[in-house]
Amino acid sequence: MKKFGKTIKLFLIDGEPNGRMTCELSNWTGKAYKIPRIQIKESYDRQDLKKTGIYLLFGRGDEGKPIIYIGEAETIIDRLKQHISQKEFWNEVILFMSKDENLNKAHVKYLESRLYELAQETNRYDIENSTKPTRSSISESEIAEMEEFIENVRLLTNTLGHKVFEKLVPINTKKKSEGLFFIKSIRGANAIGIPTSSGFVVLKGSEVANEIVPSLRDNFRRMRETIIDSEVVIMKEGKLILPEDYEFSSPSTAATIVMGRNANGLTEWKNKKGLTLKEYEASENS
Repeated sequence: MKKFGKTIKLFLIDGEPNGRMTCELSNWTGKAYKIPRIQIKESYDRQDLKKTGIYLLFGRGDEGKPIIYIGEAETIIDRLKQHISQKEFWNEVILFMSKDENLNKAHVKYLESRLYELAQETNRYDIENSTKPTRSSISESEIAEMEEFIENVRLLTNTLGHKVFEKLVPINTKKKSEGLFFIKSIRGANAIGIPTSSGFVVLKGSEVANEIVPSLRDNFRRMRETIIDSEVVIMKEGKLILPEDYEFSSPSTAATIVMGRNANGLTEWKNKKGLTLKEYEASENS
């Protein structure tokens, strides 16, 4: 497999596509493992996992939003044994180490801190870490090496199914104003959004309806409560506002949360010409 000019080699350890796998890049000394939680014990004897490295624990919250925990360890498998008993949320881990033993404690502390920052910037996943990791002090040349390592971590993490470090990219590549969609409603909603390859982004400053209708489905009612409690939406001058861009899983989910009622996002979101998202997509693909 090739991606961004790099050859990616995937190997299924157990011959199962949903099982353990390794992932490598051409001309890179790093190596990645993806291991389901239920197969951690089967991996205790793998020598690679006794090295120093970084690891990413992945799971989902009660309302379906993905969760990540970013960590480092001098002996990765020992740390994963601890997390089996101490952390319940996760169902798989992606971990990275160096094949040539070049990663040390200072390096992985730097990687952990930088990956935490990237996950915060993209805001695709809830971060389970209770505190921001401390960044170690390393030389200028080592920083350059670790930043290259990070780019490969981002590429392989994406390849292995998690876009936690990837910035939101609108589907529409034309002038930005042509790809914007709007919603206004009598309950105070006044939002702007953009469809993306993995969902629908409601933009910073958008206003969410202050009230919900009694018929709003329970799962959306709980989702709305969650995003308010987690300050994805905040109260400002009597209005519920998004302080940052936020990606929902679909246009309909975005429209429902914004409007406070059950909604079909394909017909509720309209561009400046009055075309619904459904009509716009049909015209783009005709």
